[in-house]
Amino acid sequence: MLDGVIVIDKPSGWTSHDAVARVKATLRARKVGHLGTLDPVATGVLPLVVNGATRFARILEGTAKVYRATLKLGEETDTLDSEGRVTETRDPSGLSASEIEAAFAAFVGTISQVPPMYSSVKRGGVPLYKLARKGMVVEREPKEVEITSIDVLKVDPPFVEFRLACSRGTYVRTLCSDVGRRLGCGAHMVGLRREASGAFTLDRALSPESGADLLKGALIPLGVALGRALEGMKPFDLSAAAAVGLKNAAAVTVRGESAFFASLKPKEMVRFVSCGRLAAVAEFMEHGDEPSTGVFSVVKVFKEGTSAADALRIGHNQLDLRR
Repeated sequence: MLDGVIVIDKPSGWTSHDAVARVKATLRARKVGHLGTLDPVATGVLPLVVNGATRFARILEGTAKVYRATLKLGEETDTLDSEGRVTETRDPSGLSASEIEAAFAAFVGTISQVPPMYSSVKRGGVPLYKLARKGMVVEREPKEVEITSIDVLKVDPPFVEFRLACSRGTYVRTLCSDVGRRLGCGAHMVGLRREASGAFTLDRALSPESGADLLKGALIPLGVALGRALEGMKPFDLSAAAAVGLKNAAAVTVRGESAFFASLKPKEMVRFVSCGRLAAVAEFMEHGDEPSTGVFSVVKVFKEGTSAADALRIGHNQLDLRR
């Protein structure tokens, strides 16, 4: 059975579900899922997890994303992108390149974003986009995301092209809108291409319309994919007693060097290691009451005896999970 990851270059106009359905049918796979939704208008890296790899989706997804995007200054839309209805226009012609670059720079770091109404975030079990299509606007809870870097690549008024490195869950449409408002002229996103998602990049990406032989040949075996994902995570040493406490925990508070917790970004994944063994993978949630503590959401707990070194190269059949 095929177990692993296939990196798809999603075409514009396709939903992420369209790509999943096409590859699943082509491979006649039992299960296929994706690692992070791309809007229909967007293109680029869409990693698909096949069969047994679906059990490790949260680990394989990682947190870091890289996008190349274009915004249009002077127009706001109800969807925050070019698919929507223009709601307001202003003249952006007086803006200089340095002013535009400074506006982008203001969003580097940990920022708060309000999810757009046209998104898959749910309110009362109903996706926001379904409410938006009915003309409804509801309150949305802002969330913290991490913008690692923004490089302005080209200013060709009213268009601005830029590259963005950010955490999982960042809305590039919202960033474009927020930059436009900061500049006082409004803006919306007109192009988006994901160049990297976690450990997966465009260099081996295939069209979702590829044949079965091509797709099978591009499959990254699960052991290799897990190795890449785990290797990219910072390790944190736990005592044997603390590792035992992970078994039935949804969240844990751990104590260590304050510098380690200060180095973590929101939602960053770490590997918990105990006595030289891989104990769990967890997601950083927040700093504890003291600088030397951190609160983590437990993502996966690994079977006792799994070597941290071996976990970087072995397959899923040797990574039996407790949860």
